[in-house]
Amino acid sequence: MELPVTLSIAAFLVVVVLVILYLSVRIVQQYERLVVFRLGRTDDSLVRDPGLRFLIPIVDRPVKVDIREQFIEVPSQTTITKDNAPINVDFLIYWRIVDALKSQVNVVNFPGALQGVATTTLRAVIGDILLDEVLSKREQINEVLRVKLDEVTERWGGKVTTVEIREITPPRDVQDAMNRQLSAERTRRAVITESEGTRQAAINVAEGQKQSEILKAEGDRQAAILRAEGFSEALTRIFNAAKGVDQKTMALQYLEALKALGMSPATKFVIPTEFTRLVEPLTGYVERGMAAGGTQPGDK
Repeated sequence: MELPVTLSIAAFLVVVVLVILYLSVRIVQQYERLVVFRLGRTDDSLVRDPGLRFLIPIVDRPVKVDIREQFIEVPSQTTITKDNAPINVDFLIYWRIVDALKSQVNVVNFPGALQGVATTTLRAVIGDILLDEVLSKREQINEVLRVKLDEVTERWGGKVTTVEIREITPPRDVQDAMNRQLSAERTRRAVITESEGTRQAAINVAEGQKQSEILKAEGDRQAAILRAEGFSEALTRIFNAAKGVDQKTMALQYLEALKALGMSPATKFVIPTEFTRLVEPLTGYVERGMAAGGTQPGDK
């Protein structure tokens, strides 16, 4: 009888030891923090870091807190813009716990509380913005929402890291107006592109004509220079030839001219005064010849 009793006592002690170990030993993961409530009270000194941690059985109640970044999806919310246009907005909120103690003491359900604050904050932010700005300034709205939500969740030991608006759905008539505006903008760009091409083509044609006129003018100038040089050379040759012409030669030329005039049917002639000076030597030659022959200028 003594052996079964001994075995029962040993088994009971083993069970008690195992229960004590189960209640007093905790393994805290790297992404966790352990908040210990000792007889219902806790403070910063009772927050345990990752590793093997020992507790006082029955006296301590541990709560593990995940400090990894998480997200919640806020379903589509109908909000009114500053210019009274209803739009539907849905977005994501990324958050994490930075103070494990506050997250357990100051709020019951952090994700649920954050989602509730996010919906009311969204309506307040969108209500101060015009529809066109809501559609074009999504990044600014994300940042405003993040700052406002972070201010609220700070007292709960959390931090909002990012807010991302996924979709903004304006009313049907606004969508139709946006489509018409987009079509008009594309048409305007096409017209501008076409006009720019036409203008560039006209500029190219004008530049070509300008270059052609410049080349033509340059050719004319070179031709004129060559003609002037030829004329100058001709005048030089005439001048050099004129140097060898004496007075007798000029007189003979005038006589030839008089011969041509004599054959003309005209009855009046204009004789330059230079002719008399050129004829004077010939008159002297004639008189000397006649004197040598014994004839006077008035004899027949």
